Parts: sequence; C-alpha cells; structure tokens
Amino acid sequence: MSFFQEPPRLGNQYDDDALLRSYLDRVLPREMRTGLEDEFRELGELGGGALYEFQLRDRTNEPELTQWDAWGHRVDHIEVSPLWKEAEALAAKRGLVAVAYEQKNGERSRIHQFVLNYLVQPSLDVYSCPLAMTDGAARTLLSLGNEALSQRALPHLTSRDPKTFWTSGQWMTERTGGSDVGLTQTAARQSPEGWRLYGTKWFTSATTAQMALTLGRPEGNGPGGKGLAIFYVETRGADGRLNGIQINRLKDKLGTRKVPTAELTLDGTLAVPVAGLTDGIRNMAWMLNVTRTWNAMGAAWSMRRALALARDYAKRRVQFGAPLAEKPLHVDTLAGLEAEFHGGFLLAFRAVELLGKMEARTATEEELLLQRLVTPLAKLTTGRQVVHVTSEAVESFGGAGYVEDTGLPRLLADSQVLSIWEGTTNVLSLDTLRAMAKGGALEALYADAERRLGAAKDAGLRPCVAAAQESLEKARAWVMKAMENPAGVEAGARRFSLTLGRTYELALLVEHAQWCLDNGHGPRVMAAARRLMRNGVDLIADMDLDDARLLVS
Repeated sequence: MSFFQEPPRLGNQYDDDALLRSYLDRVLPREMRTGLEDEFRELGELGGGALYEFQLRDRTNEPELTQWDAWGHRVDHIEVSPLWKEAEALAAKRGLVAVAYEQKNGERSRIHQFVLNYLVQPSLDVYSCPLAMTDGAARTLLSLGNEALSQRALPHLTSRDPKTFWTSGQWMTERTGGSDVGLTQTAARQSPEGWRLYGTKWFTSATTAQMALTLGRPEGNGPGGKGLAIFYVETRGADGRLNGIQINRLKDKLGTRKVPTAELTLDGTLAVPVAGLTDGIRNMAWMLNVTRTWNAMGAAWSMRRALALARDYAKRRVQFGAPLAEKPLHVDTLAGLEAEFHGGFLLAFRAVELLGKMEARTATEEELLLQRLVTPLAKLTTGRQVVHVTSEAVESFGGAGYVEDTGLPRLLADSQVLSIWEGTTNVLSLDTLRAMAKGGALEALYADAERRLGAAKDAGLRPCVAAAQESLEKARAWVMKAMENPAGVEAGARRFSLTLGRTYELALLVEHAQWCLDNGHGPRVMAAARRLMRNGVDLIADMDLDDARLLVS
C-alpha cells in the first residue's frame, strides 16, 4: 500500500492561460499590454501559488456570528475567515475595485480591472461577492448624481489603503421574494434624525460591509417597484455600534460558505435616500449592470480554475496503463468543457468591454443598445455553463472530486450560486425579452454577430459561420411567430435567450479564432469554436404548453 496519488497543481495563472493572453494581445494596444504585463504576471503567480495554498489551508474556516458578549450585551459580531481578511487587504492594495474608477486606461479600464480579478479571485473564496456589490454601489452613486453621498462614500469604496477601504452590501431580498423585488415590505419613516428603515432582509451577502444600498417603501407610497426608494445605509454609527441592525442568523448555504450571508432585522436604521423617494428598482439598474457583469466574469474564472486543475490531474493520474491525458474518452470530455469555457470567457469579457465604453462615454448608439442585451445574456448563459463545466470537472477526479478535504467539491458548490444570484436563468430570460421590447437591442446583437462571423477566412471556420447564421435566423423566426402567443413567448424565453447567448459566443469565438490564426496564436481557438458548434448552440424548439402544465400539475 505504498502508492499515494499526486494532487493537481497550479502554475502561474497568467502564463498558463493561452486564451487570456491571446485575448489581451487582440484587445489592448501593445504599449498598454506591455505596461500591465508585470502586474498580471505577479497576480498570476499569487493566484496559482501562495493564495491557492492559503485557500487549501483555510478550507474549514467559516464566518462565525457572536450575538451576545459575556455580560449579556447584544454585539452581533461576525468573524470572517483568515483568507477573507487577507483578501480585503489585497483588494485595496491591488485596486481590484479602484482600477475601474481611476480610469488610467480609459474605456479599457474595465478590462484591466477584470483581468486582475480573473487571475486571483478563484483562490479568494468568493471575496468577489462584496467587491461586486462595492463596485455596483460606487457606480450607482456616481450615476444617480448624489454629490453628498458620493463625496462621503466613493473615497472609501475606491480606496487603495486597507485602513480606509470600504465594502458595500446590497440588501434587496426579503421573505416576499428576491425576484419580485416590488413586493418589498421594508418601511421607511421620517424621524427627527432623518429617515429610518423597519423590516427584515432575508438574504444579505457580505454583511460585514461598512455600508449598503437597500430598498424601502416611504410611508404613503403606493405598491410595486415605483413606490420603493433606494436608500444609503452606513452599518455602524460613530460609536461603532450597529445602526439599528440586528443579525438574526447566518445562512447555512450549499456553497459560498465563506461569504457571511445573513438575515437582518432593520429596527429604526438611519438611512439617506439616494435619488428621491420613488423608482427604487429603476434606480438600481446601474447596480445590476455592474454586479451581473461580475457574475459572468465569476463564471469564467471558475470554469478556468476547474479546468486548470482537471487538466493537470489528467497528466498525473494513471489508470488502465496510461495517464488520463492519453485516454481518448477523457480527452474528448475535457475538450467539450474547454469549448464551453472559451465561449463563456469571450462573452463575459464582451460584457466588460461594453460596460467600460459606457462609463468612458465612448460607446456608440449601437453599443449602448447592445449592452442592454449582452449583460443579461452573458449572466444567464455563463451561469448555466459554469454549473455544467464544474460538475463534469469534479467528476473527472473520480472519488477525490467528492471528498471535501481535496477542496474540489467547493468548485461545484460555489459555482451553483452564479445561476441564482442577481437573477435566476428564468428571470434573466425575461429581462432579455424586456431589453428587446425597448427596440433596437436585438438588431444590434444580430449586426454585431454578423460582423464577427464575417471576419472568418479560414475554411475550417466555415461550418461554424453557417451554424451561427442558421441559429440566428431560427431564433428570429421563432420570436416573430411566438409574439402571437404571449404565454408561448414566456414559456420559450429560456431556450430563446440561451440560443442567443450561445450563438453570440460562437460568433465571438469565430472572430477570435481567425485573429489567432492571423497573428501567430495557432489553431486552438478554432478548435474551440468547432467544438462549441458541435456541443450545440441552437436550443430553439416548439414545446407544447399543455404538456408542460400536465407534467408539473
């Protein structure tokens, strides 16, 4: 019994990522790329080295809530894991939020920011959660034009000093629902000191944040989303005590267990309206733009981490006389997953590019329309891909993939949140229909996809071009026909949206594959495009709604 299996290992997560490096070669000017490369390589080394080792050591540490001190005082203190404390300092020093607001690289500042996060976040136990909400809060305050709150909070939210850096929460989910936020029951009442909030927030992530944006209904306002207002809350007063907030419990979740997600009671919480006393949901739009982009990027870096470990393990694990990396069936399985990752990576970064252009005010009218559709498509498409990819990757380790102390099961458990948080796949599919209904967005997506497909010159890409064009036409025909039956449109929204998302991924892959062939990066991306095509991009199908009702009755 002398055999011990070597575990998978990671190298420099920048140097080892051919797709990332080819993408940056294409989208960044040479001088900019050269200026950023040392930073990328440093973070790549941290992500695959010291931080990954820290993550494995820190595996069993989870947030702990202490509600009372030894003398009976209510304290509601949450102690986060050691890695999370390290991650907070790293986020500030490395500008994991700040880079987007310093705007040193103009419209490409968002690419710079998300590459930094892509390289380290897989080793930070979902610290991306508070950073996403911090980023979203900063953008919301700026976009809604509240100068007083911006001057108060933005220097903290975008600080590079760990001593002054703040994170932000996003408190919207209540017992009445997370998808239908218009049912929010939190009441906002005037007091001599200002507005105070009363209610229960059922699911608040990263509850250790210094501030939060939340929704409440000012007294006298009507029902629904229009009657809500968006409020700014600082979680503690000048005396260090919680601001009318009680932490009822930490949530016992399937995954993201390092994230201190809590149920809160707001009992007279002092709050400041951010943008008037109505239209709270509409005013949260910028928050969702940012956090959904983080969600899509989280799916990309989670797929990348799962596959990096699976590929390395395949070289080390010998079964039936040869390494798994030499077994045709294993190779074929991993290849299918790699294609999904390639498509998801490019779609997520496309959302990043468009966000950067909007913020830098360089987006064309077509790009503004495109962003409205690409953001929900990127979130919902990659959210489904990451669950599939991490599930298969965990399975590729056999029994070791199911044993917690290898750290591998967390890949799947943590990824499952990405199809739920910031809108489930079904909710995002309906958001896609709403984006289309405003006019011009679908046409912008089709025009952009056709331009990218038009870049193909290599004969090996022609089947991909034909498949993408056929899928787009089928989707167009389906939606035109389905408009005659509103129930049919809603029932098919998920298949329609995933078809658009996957087909747009294929178009992005075709363009990037041709660029790689022309610029010395080889045929690997072309192989990914062909495999994604074979995996299937067209999910359009006429389904019988009566059969569906019968099956779930």
